[in-house]
Amino acid sequence: MSQERTRRAFLRRRWARRWLSWRRALLVLLVVGLLGLGAYAVWFSAWLRAEQVSVTGADQLSVAEVERVAAVPLDEPLARVDLDAVSTRVQSLAVVKEVDVVRGWPHTVEITVVEREAVAVVQIGASLRGLDEDGVVFRDFASPPADLPRVQTSSGATTESLREAAAVVSALPDDLVPRVDHVSVATVDQIELALRDGRTVVWGSAEDSAQKAEVLEVLLGQEASVYDVSVPSNPTTRQ
Repeated sequence: MSQERTRRAFLRRRWARRWLSWRRALLVLLVVGLLGLGAYAVWFSAWLRAEQVSVTGADQLSVAEVERVAAVPLDEPLARVDLDAVSTRVQSLAVVKEVDVVRGWPHTVEITVVEREAVAVVQIGASLRGLDEDGVVFRDFASPPADLPRVQTSSGATTESLREAAAVVSALPDDLVPRVDHVSVATVDQIELALRDGRTVVWGSAEDSAQKAEVLEVLLGQEASVYDVSVPSNPTTRQ
């Protein structure tokens, strides 16, 4: 009887060990199967395909224009959509300053754009173009906007002169910008502002523009026809 109990106990232990091995194998197979199914669902199946495009931040651009340029391949698995390629295509639009493209699971490609904002306008050939804070020319205007100054350059609209002019305008307080008729750039060290009331501001270079803007805001309270802030630590005025 004792031997029978011992034999049965041995068989139970052997079965338990075998079941433990089988269970581990089954678990491994289950995990591998789930991983394989997940990979198939994400990378190859139509279950998680790109079905739509969401565009935010478009104001000067239309949503339809962004979608057209983005050329997102719909009905392709969302995981396989080349987001960098989509971003590059949208970034090629002159109005777009920044773009972010992400996957919005389960079926959306989300495009967020930051558009350039004009701080001034410049005449280039027969076109009136918008100029952003970085000196980038990016859009056309049919007529001069009433609230934006013009940029005039004596040596042509070079990249450097436009960048300097944009830096000056961007430093001005918001309430002062509409009072500027135009920014004249003779050289990068000879920049002047012509105010709409006929007064002139000698600015000098774009260096220290923020400090010059602060000084000018105070200085304009004095009666004068010319305000010189080219050396902001020693501003002057004259009739």
